[in-house]
Amino acid sequence: MYPNAPPFYDNNGYQPEYNNYENPPRYNVYHQPYPIPPPYVSPVPQYLPQVAPHQSVEANQLANSKTWLQARRKKIICAVTTIVILAVAIIIVAALCWYFLSARCEMKCGTSSNCVRASQWCDGTEDCPNGADEANCVRLYGSNFILQAYDPAKSTWLSVCFDDWNSRYGSMVCQSMGYKRSSYDGEYLESVTTDLKDFASINTSVPFGKLYRSIRTRDFCPSRKVISLRCIDCGRSTKQAPSSRIVGGTVARSGEWPWQVSLQIKQSHVCGGSIITPEWIVTAAHCVEGTYAYALLWTVYAGSIQKSGGQAYLVERIISHPNYNSETKDNDIALMKLKTSLSFTGSNIKPVCLPNAGMPWTDTQSCWISGWGYTYQGAGSTSSVLMAANVPLISSKICNSPSVYNGIITSSMICAGYLSGGVDTCQGDSGGPLVTKTNDLWWLVGDTSWGTGCAKRNKPGVYGNITVFLDWIYHQMQTHT
Repeated sequence: MYPNAPPFYDNNGYQPEYNNYENPPRYNVYHQPYPIPPPYVSPVPQYLPQVAPHQSVEANQLANSKTWLQARRKKIICAVTTIVILAVAIIIVAALCWYFLSARCEMKCGTSSNCVRASQWCDGTEDCPNGADEANCVRLYGSNFILQAYDPAKSTWLSVCFDDWNSRYGSMVCQSMGYKRSSYDGEYLESVTTDLKDFASINTSVPFGKLYRSIRTRDFCPSRKVISLRCIDCGRSTKQAPSSRIVGGTVARSGEWPWQVSLQIKQSHVCGGSIITPEWIVTAAHCVEGTYAYALLWTVYAGSIQKSGGQAYLVERIISHPNYNSETKDNDIALMKLKTSLSFTGSNIKPVCLPNAGMPWTDTQSCWISGWGYTYQGAGSTSSVLMAANVPLISSKICNSPSVYNGIITSSMICAGYLSGGVDTCQGDSGGPLVTKTNDLWWLVGDTSWGTGCAKRNKPGVYGNITVFLDWIYHQMQTHT
């Protein structure tokens, strides 16, 4: 094994089925196609004898000249040394400044490398190049969807009290987050808990605009009730408590995974995806890279556990994460916007919940994967019926251990599966959901990204970490309404 070698992904199972190059030859990045030529040998002798030059000055003149030259040489050396030391010092100071400023980056401008102070976030002025500092100033917190607004003065998130609240504000807030008014599911009241310490209420003395511009801070919440917003009815399923443990999976029943869709090109299944709103589908960026990046190629099929069934929807736009790396699969997420909205009237087409802030998953969180991918590695074709399997999350520390993925798992990735192998996603499952059930709702934890083989020992599945991508997802929903 070569030191510092780039990661090699030996998992053809995560490439689109529609791609006819299912078993591309491995390319050895260390292969030398041409022989290395022998070292260059100069025809000039390596040793040149030193011959004393003819002296044309008297001895004392020569001595004086040498003294003057030596003094001048010392001055030049001192000057050069001083300049070098100053240059090195400047470089060191600049590096230290860069390090400490980067380390103290209070707010990062979305996918940009720019940073702004926390006091500039949500202050009404766009300081980031893409306006990200003013795009996500409200959020939903925890499994109870607590409404919070960011306060730049305190550099903290404030939970919105019921005091001074008006019911018409709810749909307006959800629209500002990127949801359609038609998907609004209502508001609820939740009791103040120990993890809710900073509060705000609506300032009724000014016209209600964006929530964070209309709040006033409170040291306590007089009603002891905070607002919970449901911007969309999500995470509903006919799936009961997990009872069985795709590769190693079982056939899904109708309505169990109603957010699962099949992404097809010319009626051939390529990847999976997850419904998050009537207009938006989450999938993997590697499914739609290169020649597959054109929206007109794709058709989304929803509402059936049969790969060839379901209702067909055309795609209007494809948006891949700007920092997606096709070699490392870092930031492997993409969004599809549909030309026509999905209908959620039945039980077979429903959105999955996007995770809210403050919902860190445990290292062994029980999750489910689903898809129409291969049921065995190299089986030759995808499944005709939707399969599902139960898998636990695996901590990044374990997944990055030398015996597993040896340090190549980034913060944008999350691992799930069994180190013993046997249960895993495979070719054709890419882009599909990794979900978990919390507070009686199903939440999207990840999108199927990559792995080494399928269901191999010490090679669990790797998924895009949806929690990391939340701001980016909402920003796209806001921008491309």
